[in-house]
Amino acid sequence: MRTILDTIVEHKKVEILKRKGKKPLEILKKAPNYKREPLDVVARFQKDRPSVIAEFKRKSPSKGIISNAISCESIVTAYRDGGAVASSILTDRDFFGGSFRDLESARSVVGDFPLLRKDFMIDAYQVHEAKAYGADIILLIAAILSPKTTKDLSELAVSLGLTVLLEVHNEEEAGHWNPAISLVGVNNRDLKNFNVDTELSVRLKPYLPQEAVLISESGLKNPSDVRMLYKAGYQGFLMGERFMKEADPGLALRDFISEL
Repeated sequence: MRTILDTIVEHKKVEILKRKGKKPLEILKKAPNYKREPLDVVARFQKDRPSVIAEFKRKSPSKGIISNAISCESIVTAYRDGGAVASSILTDRDFFGGSFRDLESARSVVGDFPLLRKDFMIDAYQVHEAKAYGADIILLIAAILSPKTTKDLSELAVSLGLTVLLEVHNEEEAGHWNPAISLVGVNNRDLKNFNVDTELSVRLKPYLPQEAVLISESGLKNPSDVRMLYKAGYQGFLMGERFMKEADPGLALRDFISEL
């Protein structure tokens, strides 16, 4: 049965072809941010406390409109000041309401603060885009990639100075890991039916590489959720909807971290 993930990937293939035509790789490489040295992300995760990657997200296929926020840079700045270890920024326009403008504008104001380009990465061109628009981290979703493509994209990313976050949903996908990947995230949301189960992170923990910083993603609502998964071996927690649905996402993050 065709899923929303299948639809997104097919749409992404067409989208990438159009972008390659409008902005060839040699043009991307001339962008000021392409010459910028990406930030070292891994060293920022502290072993003695949980770290939050706070996400800027306007909408999603499962939740619809989450926030009517216009200014990405102001919210990401508030995330930085509120204690996040990094910020995740959606660049998918049609399904998540994101844009490269969000990523680039945030990069211009947050200085020494890591940014994750969150999108459906299936092509090497997108890795170069991430660097050109100011990302420090890229997301690779194992569910839409073969192990070989995962390896090729992650090695390319590292050669450009980018950090890779590999997202997995089951034991088989955990096998996509390779030494170029520094961060491994378990998405507690099933991308086929959008059901959320935070216990998935606990069940998959034995199958994840000890060499990587482990991240739990999606469905995290309370400090108790984070504390439980931190005790289970996760150092990072990617959270978006929990903060974006609030009137002041930066304050919501600050309060959440203070409770931790």
